[in-house]
Parts: sequence; C-alpha cells; structure tokens
Amino acid sequence: MLRFDDLQLFVRAADLGSLSAAARVMDLSPAVASAALKRIEQQLGARLLARSTRSLRLTAEGEGFLAYARAALSSLDEGRRLLASGQDHVSGVLQLSAPSDFGRNQLLPWLDEFQREYPQLSVRLLLGDRIADLFRQPVDIALRYGEPEDSSLVALPVAPDNVRVLCASPSYLARHGEPRHLEQLAQHNCLLYMLGRRVHDHWRFHDGKREVSLTVTGDRFSDDADVVRRWAVAGVGIAYKSWLDVSTDVLAGRLRLILPELRGERTPLNLLCAHRAQLSKPINLLREMLVSRCATLTAQLPERSSAT
Repeated sequence: MLRFDDLQLFVRAADLGSLSAAARVMDLSPAVASAALKRIEQQLGARLLARSTRSLRLTAEGEGFLAYARAALSSLDEGRRLLASGQDHVSGVLQLSAPSDFGRNQLLPWLDEFQREYPQLSVRLLLGDRIADLFRQPVDIALRYGEPEDSSLVALPVAPDNVRVLCASPSYLARHGEPRHLEQLAQHNCLLYMLGRRVHDHWRFHDGKREVSLTVTGDRFSDDADVVRRWAVAGVGIAYKSWLDVSTDVLAGRLRLILPELRGERTPLNLLCAHRAQLSKPINLLREMLVSRCATLTAQLPERSSAT
C-alpha cells in the first residue's frame, strides 16, 4: 500500500525539480527521502524520476502518475478538512440512556435547552433504571447512579457529591408525625424501590461519626424510581431518594427532608460509555452542561444540622 508521506515527497520533488529540496521542505534527511522514493517506485514497479548528480526529471511513467498522485493528496486533504469541520460543528444523533426519575424530571428540560443551543443535533433518549448494555443497545452513553459494576466501561463523574436523602410530603408528616430518631422509621410506611429482584429496604446513613442503618417496611414498592418519588409527593409514605431526583420537590415545598442531621449513602452520578472514542464533541459538551447543573443542585442540599 502506498504511503501518504511517500506520495507527498514524490509530488514535492516533481514540483521543485530536486529531491534534496523536497527533503528540506518536508524536514527529512536526504537518506530518508531517497529511501521513500525508492519504496514508492518498487511498489509501483516503475521508475518515476530520472536522477543525476545535478538534475532530476520526471520519466514518462512519472508524468503519467503525477496527476493521480496530486488527485489522491487533494482528496485526502478534503477528507481531513471535512473531519475537522465536523468536530467543530455540533450535529448528528446523540443516543443516551438515563435513570427514569432523573431523566424525566431533570434531564428532559436540560436536553431541551441543549438542543436549542445546538439545533442540528438530534437526541434519542432511553429511560429506565436497569443498567444499559452499552455494547448491544443503540446508545452511545448512559447516565447511571453508583459506581459501575462493569470495570471495562469508561466512567466519567457528573455529580460525585450526590447523596440519598429521607423525605416525605408535608401532608404525610401532618397526618403521621415526623420521625425524630432513625428507629422511628419502623412506625412509618416506607416507599420501596426494586431493581431486578432486589428490594432496596436496607437504608444506610452516617451521623458524622459512624454508619447507622436499619431495614424498613412499607405497603408498596416499584421498579420505577419516578413512581417512588410520585408516591412520596402524593403523601403516602417516606422515601429514601437521590437528592438530584427530589431536589426540585424539596425546594418547591412539595417534599420535606427528614432527619437532616443524617447524611444518606453516596450516590454519585456517572456518565458511562464503552470506549473513549465515543466521547465526541456533542457528548463532551453535554457532560459539561450536566456537571454544571448537577453542581448547582448539590450545592443547594442543606448542610447537616445538629441532632435535636
């Protein structure tokens, strides 16, 4: 196969009428230039340049091949410019998967804004709490809570400081009272989330000195995290949710934090992809926006207060 740099050397030598001059322009030693010309002539099975100690001229075969060499180099340069312009221009299809609750209630409006800024970008969004198979499903990236179980995936942090919080609606707390100690959760209806066949009924916290935990019970559970949030807003129980998922409800007064002196489990949000080559300009721009928006939300998480 002919090498790109060998073709460049041949065309430069033909234009300048000197192999040594072409070598200087391309910052090559005379020996490397001579070897390159010999290599291309051997691959073509023809003499391209007739050389003497004082002159260089194209052979008949060289004259015939020169036009094709110029056309090939021109085509390659055009391809390079096309790729370069594509890297600067945000367009194409962005395929991503996101958790149901975060996707519906935070990501959707952010994506609307993102597409208004880049109107030639199309988005395909798959929502669900199961881990997307990035090697089989038609997605480029996935947003997922927690550390990835598959070590072969590339994981980039989006919201590393996100945590779970206890929350309930003001109406529920007015009817059933507000827990003042963790053990009192046993007297309340806890809204449970299920992923696969596992029900997440063991809730862990940190009181600033040590980890504390308990197993809770409730009269309903769902494999859709958004359903759990909706139940909490509707006033049917207490939820243990990612702050990113319930921050808007808490800040709007639809939900209230319970036992704020406790800090729930860390629940970092990561951007996952199968290969770093998938990190295109649209994906990097999207991640920058997500990092900024999530940082704003996590900064609004109330500081741990003293136990009362």
